[in-house]
Amino acid sequence: MPPLRIGPLTVDVPVVLAPMAGVTNMAFRRLCREYGIGLYVTEMITTRALVERNDVTMRLIQHHESETPRSIQLYGVDPRYTGEAARIVAGEDHADHIDLNFGCPVPKVTRKGGGSALPWKRDLFRDIVAAAVDGAGDVPVTVKMRTGIDAEHSTFLEAGRIAEDVGAAGVALHARTLEQSYSGTADWSAIAELKQHVTSIPVLGNGDIWSAADAVRMVEETGCDGVVVGRGCLGRPWIFGELARAFGGDAPLVDASLAFVAAAFRRHAELLVEFYEDELRGCRDIRKHAGWYFKGYPVGGEMRGRFTQVDSLAQIDDLIGELDLTVPFPGDSVEGPRGRSGRSRRAILPEGWLDSRELASAESAALHEAELDTSGG
Repeated sequence: MPPLRIGPLTVDVPVVLAPMAGVTNMAFRRLCREYGIGLYVTEMITTRALVERNDVTMRLIQHHESETPRSIQLYGVDPRYTGEAARIVAGEDHADHIDLNFGCPVPKVTRKGGGSALPWKRDLFRDIVAAAVDGAGDVPVTVKMRTGIDAEHSTFLEAGRIAEDVGAAGVALHARTLEQSYSGTADWSAIAELKQHVTSIPVLGNGDIWSAADAVRMVEETGCDGVVVGRGCLGRPWIFGELARAFGGDAPLVDASLAFVAAAFRRHAELLVEFYEDELRGCRDIRKHAGWYFKGYPVGGEMRGRFTQVDSLAQIDDLIGELDLTVPFPGDSVEGPRGRSGRSRRAILPEGWLDSRELASAESAALHEAELDTSGG
């Protein structure tokens, strides 16, 4: 695979870490970089909170000195806030790349017209992307989106062309609808279709990449210019090394024995403690990762439960000391889906949202006033 070119940026391996709320903080991004090469994106950042310089938000957009290129994902429903947020990111040198979120399926976001609901309003979508491109100046802007609301309300082809027309430097497609959320199977044929329609900028594919072999198969089947990995890296940050090797890059081979996995878990916890500057908070954050790291390994429910209650690095060390670290990589039992799944569900949208592809004045006013809670996006 050739390098991924996003505007003036060149990413040696065409792999992107998908933004995941509560996961892709500085600590996790640093860990992923230790294993492989790619573009590693922050958690979803609300444009209004960034413009208002919310303390938590300003911390989330920080990058470690080892991170390059730096990437921030912005989320908003108002072109004015989006444009101003992009100007802040670019003008104050917070990042080298901006991604725009139009893929979040969480009801508390979509019920206000945000996330994967927004591209249905094509004029609003155009205005937001254009505002970001204008505000970002020389910093490239990309778009991440889904195929549509549901099977009857597709948006991805038109949205892809709009993004291309107004100056986006790339588009990424999670090949599921809003209604699917994270259920079922991603429809990779939609990625291939988008690649045929959007020809002047990179098209990236996202959805059901659980291994390097899946990524290679996606590229072969769709012709996409790179891949975006989300849930597939949960508990397996070394997948970025596997992806680098699969696409012709250089990364060390990993023998994912239980000893290796336990050490990776411990390293993740250490980085979280450093990020939060608080051992208790860092260890509480690592708790949710325990099930992902130890999936498929002979670590029983009682022991996993203890990992989800840790309060200190010393406690983690004690628990790791109780494991049989001679256990080799168990094979297929650790492969496959991880993270969110669930069932398809009815799309939660603003009243009358699907009545028109254009934004009504009342809807515009409501979106401007919306104070969106993006946790869980």
